[in-house]
Amino acid sequence: MNKIWLIIKREYLTRVRKKTFIISTLLFPLLYLGLIFGMGFIAEKSKQNLKVAVIDKSGYFTDENIAYQNSIDDNSTLKLVKDSAESVIADYKAQGYDGYIVIPPINWKEGYDSLFFNSNKSYGSAVKAPIEAKLNRIWSGIKNDSLRIDTEKQTILTKTLTVTAKNLEDEKANANTAEGIGYVAGFLIYFILLIYGSQVMMGVMEEKTNRSAEVIVSSVKPFQMMLGKILGIGLVALTQFLLWIAFVLIVYNVGKATGGDMASSIVGGIQNMFTSVNVPLVLFCFGFYFLAGFFFYSALYGAIGSAANEDMREAQSLAFPVTMLVIISIALMTAAIKDPTGPIAVWASIIPFSSPIVMMARIPYGVPGTVPWWQLGLSMAFLILGFMFTVWFAGKIYRIGILMYGKKPSWKEMIKWAFRKN
Repeated sequence: MNKIWLIIKREYLTRVRKKTFIISTLLFPLLYLGLIFGMGFIAEKSKQNLKVAVIDKSGYFTDENIAYQNSIDDNSTLKLVKDSAESVIADYKAQGYDGYIVIPPINWKEGYDSLFFNSNKSYGSAVKAPIEAKLNRIWSGIKNDSLRIDTEKQTILTKTLTVTAKNLEDEKANANTAEGIGYVAGFLIYFILLIYGSQVMMGVMEEKTNRSAEVIVSSVKPFQMMLGKILGIGLVALTQFLLWIAFVLIVYNVGKATGGDMASSIVGGIQNMFTSVNVPLVLFCFGFYFLAGFFFYSALYGAIGSAANEDMREAQSLAFPVTMLVIISIALMTAAIKDPTGPIAVWASIIPFSSPIVMMARIPYGVPGTVPWWQLGLSMAFLILGFMFTVWFAGKIYRIGILMYGKKPSWKEMIKWAFRKN
């Protein structure tokens, strides 16, 4: 046990003291906030507001209904063209327009299937959508007026029925909040598995290259070596995660104290999460699946690092099957969020290779309502057993692979190493 502790201490301190750890710990939350607010800013600044000429041959469109639609929002402006229609069609740019739409001579009872926005450029759906929405609102008003449907009747006709899922065992549960938490938790674990798993692989490759592993292996069992390395790097990941949690709590308290529209929306979202989700259980399960999932995959990445040589492409080709398991887990997570009680969600949250990501997508929906206790317990037990197996498996490969140079092994050979009798 003392040897394992020494390896854990070495792995932890050497990584935490690096400048890259401090920089990444500080930069990630800042980059995340920048991504959230920056994308909104970029989307707002890159929005195209076009001036569109409307040439009406049906006689239904008026300056009043077009002006009213333009007053609702400023996303592209419609302008009814009457006298200069031919000149607009001949050269709309000279008239100050970005394009034009011709309304054919149609009857209000028949309607129209498709109109064309004529322009020398190709515009995407984001540009076309507000123009289409304004024309459809105008057309709906024309039909209502023709059918003598007043405002009160229009309100009645637009009312629809909505179905909201209600959890009888947990009435505070909110499916929308659970879906958001499920996505965030699943993708966080996904990134942690890939980033820190590759760190384990790179660390083992570095030791193999500088021959320091040969000295360590002579005094430590492969299982102890691999377990210590995984636990040490796992503690690094946990430290970074706890610092990010502290950052979220600071943002929450500062936003609550300062107020403001943006801060109020963030604080309101966090408060809604605390009232609609069993936060202590979610945090506990996240910590467990975060660490256990990391241990499970890091052992495999460590085995790859010990078998690979200095060529990074060789390591990447060996790591591809393991990386695909993580990517498949994300695909299964999306299916689980759509149907958290379906067979795909249940089995994917129990099988060790996908349970860290998929189970964390299901838990916010409610325990034991959506996720029975037996499924949660079975998933945790299988993941612990899976972790112990992968560490043993990786230790056996490590013992042979760390001392082998020049030869490029395959997964078939690595499996033979694992089950070879000493």
